[in-house]
Amino acid sequence: MLRIFSILAIASFLTAETPAGPKPSFTVGWSVYAGWTPYHYLMQSGIMRKWADKYGITIKVQRFDYAPSLDAFVAKNIDACTMTNMEALDMPAASGVPTTAIIIGDYSNGNDALLVRNGLQLKDLPGKKLLLVQKTVSEYLLDRAMTMNGMRDRIKQVRLVNTSDSDIATAFISDASASATVTWKPLVSQIAKQKGITSLFNSSQIPAEILDLTVVRTDILNRPDGSGQRFAKALAGAWYELLARMTAPGPDADKVLTAIAAGSQDTLASYKEQLSTTKMFYTPKSAAEFGASAALKEKMALVRQFCFDHGLLGTNTKAVDEVAIAYPDGTVQGKPDRVRLRYDVSYMKMAAERKL
Repeated sequence: MLRIFSILAIASFLTAETPAGPKPSFTVGWSVYAGWTPYHYLMQSGIMRKWADKYGITIKVQRFDYAPSLDAFVAKNIDACTMTNMEALDMPAASGVPTTAIIIGDYSNGNDALLVRNGLQLKDLPGKKLLLVQKTVSEYLLDRAMTMNGMRDRIKQVRLVNTSDSDIATAFISDASASATVTWKPLVSQIAKQKGITSLFNSSQIPAEILDLTVVRTDILNRPDGSGQRFAKALAGAWYELLARMTAPGPDADKVLTAIAAGSQDTLASYKEQLSTTKMFYTPKSAAEFGASAALKEKMALVRQFCFDHGLLGTNTKAVDEVAIAYPDGTVQGKPDRVRLRYDVSYMKMAAERKL
């Protein structure tokens, strides 16, 4: 009788601890890129659902073109999003949306490139038409290419044409009046196959400056019911389970990579080629270590200054320090009361320590 009472009491306690009503629901947005297309597989394989169930929540994964994904995040229509370090700083910051990077997935190590027609050189670009997704790392790459080659004062003379990532390959290939483009793989590979196209500059020349992140709105992480924290844990758990599958020995990894590539109607060979120019942080330990490094602060100082110089931190931002970045060691670049981007390595550390 006592045993029956104890079981009933425990059941009653567990019921009381379980929140009534529907599960908290969250949406994460992604766009086509070597380091982000794995989110397609996370949903299709059931890995995401497994981790969401573990933490008592529901997670929806939604594909976007890149710029619309940023707009959806800033408008608070989605709760998490894949984006670069630059966009994580400037897009939400300019709209007053504090953001936290919870996963550092990789850095572009040749995926982003400046491509030109007919043997043009950097000195020839002023006055020429160049297609890119403006206010993104494509513009940053162009700036770095010109600056590192002593041509920063001539950047404004290049005729930039804002073009969606879903249209840019077709637009550039079909428009002979466009002399150059800046974009990322697999679009770079598609364009580079065309006759007379060469690469002038790529992201391997600025290693770790273009980081690819999974970010969450800070207000989501700070929800009083703790559901936002559970959401972040589920994302990290699912992500690193997938990366383990991607690097498994034998033929199993190719099966996973093939399924990931299908998320962007790509082939296994093409996707592997993209990964060859992507520096993936395959282990949570390596990602967390980079997130806590001095190198991250050095790279972000460059990115932050670029964003300010180009008016990407908001029209009312009068100094670069008015939009600050907080790091895992407690240091802040900028004014401590003006933090708009945080790097939080705690979820990566939990994954590394098998505490998720």
